[in-house]
Amino acid sequence: MVQQLEHVGAGPVSYWGVSLGCGLGVPFVAAEPRVRAAVLGLGGALAAAEAAARITVPVEFLLQWDDERVPRAQSLALFDALGSAEKTLHANPGKHGELPAFELDSTLRFFAPAPA
Repeated sequence: MVQQLEHVGAGPVSYWGVSLGCGLGVPFVAAEPRVRAAVLGLGGALAAAEAAARITVPVEFLLQWDDERVPRAQSLALFDALGSAEKTLHANPGKHGELPAFELDSTLRFFAPAPA
């Protein structure tokens, strides 16, 4: 089990998943109490809206405006369905696989612990 690794431990975790990782991640984040924050995106609400409504942790949601795989309306519907009171939408021009590098930097800042 991953939590038995010394550098992992049993504490809270974050989840990062886009595209298929979003589709798998929405029900996982909704059901897993150890997840305290999530980055999701490049996914739609067709099958995930019910689970998305149960997500209450902070979420950063990534959307490619010209995504040829996931219609924009489906991505926006999934973002709207998220039950979290703390959620941000990061929309960028480009196709499904063209997520800008600066968004990866943003997710690292999002997951960084707050200064003490």
